[in-house]
Amino acid sequence: MLFAMRAASAFAAALLVGLGCSSSSSTGTGPDASSTGDGGGSSSGGDGSASSSSGGGDAGGATWWRPPVSTTFYWELASAPPTQGSESVGAYDIDGWENTASEVAALHARGLKVVCYMDAGTFEPNRPDAASFPSALEGNAVQGWPGELWLDVRPSGPDYATLQAIMLARFQQCQSKGFDAIEPDNIDSYQNNPGFPTTAANQLAYDEWIAQTAHSLGLAVLQKNDLAQIPALLPYFDGLLDEECNKYSECGNLAPYVAAGKPAWDAEYVEDGETTSMFCAGDVSAGIVGALFSINLDGSVFQPCANDVGQIN
Repeated sequence: MLFAMRAASAFAAALLVGLGCSSSSSTGTGPDASSTGDGGGSSSGGDGSASSSSGGGDAGGATWWRPPVSTTFYWELASAPPTQGSESVGAYDIDGWENTASEVAALHARGLKVVCYMDAGTFEPNRPDAASFPSALEGNAVQGWPGELWLDVRPSGPDYATLQAIMLARFQQCQSKGFDAIEPDNIDSYQNNPGFPTTAANQLAYDEWIAQTAHSLGLAVLQKNDLAQIPALLPYFDGLLDEECNKYSECGNLAPYVAAGKPAWDAEYVEDGETTSMFCAGDVSAGIVGALFSINLDGSVFQPCANDVGQIN
């Protein structure tokens, strides 16, 4: 993300088991059956938007949550369990490491869907699996986040199979805790200075693998930032979470998700001088579900736009 907030052979074997041998795995190289330019396998309402479904799946038989375009959301990563546990929304996006299966179950008991935040593009030294990352995967420092390093996400990289196996294990943790979806963070290293000659095509291949892997586990997956690759990534992802599209005048880039009947969530930050009066009217008009947060994502600020209210999922 812009601001908010991993040996080898064994992990590679786990990858083969998880992806190559499971009957529910997505084994094709293209998008899943749900993901076409018109919202794909999701059923559509009279206005063309996708209706909520938990039964859609790919050719391999996996099923996952299909969030409708109007899905409302709350985002808190700094606390576990969330400090604000009763927001009137349809989905909570929370940290996948710190929150327990019991917390996920408690949110489900309220009728909510729960999104699992997992870093997929950078190394975080404080995570339980930090020792699993070979040094060759670790690149340049992430600006503003001490100790955090960009990862080598190139399919041609020397430790790509290890990276895949680590991420598979992470996503399986989301699955085992009962989460409904994954928010894979930092999937835009090619737009930064990762310390590797990562190209847009490298990033695209990795991001598509992330989406297919999530679906093979029965999990929805949200694109995180990387607006430049929306046309290519839209068929693979079930929605999008973007930070500060209004501040950076990028909200028009989110339109393909809305048109496809998939939610486009916009998080704006009070620390950057944003107020709901500055962006909510535009978000609502564009079909973007937006809210104002603290940059720390600690629950201290949550001011939703008019279309980010109510349990819609």
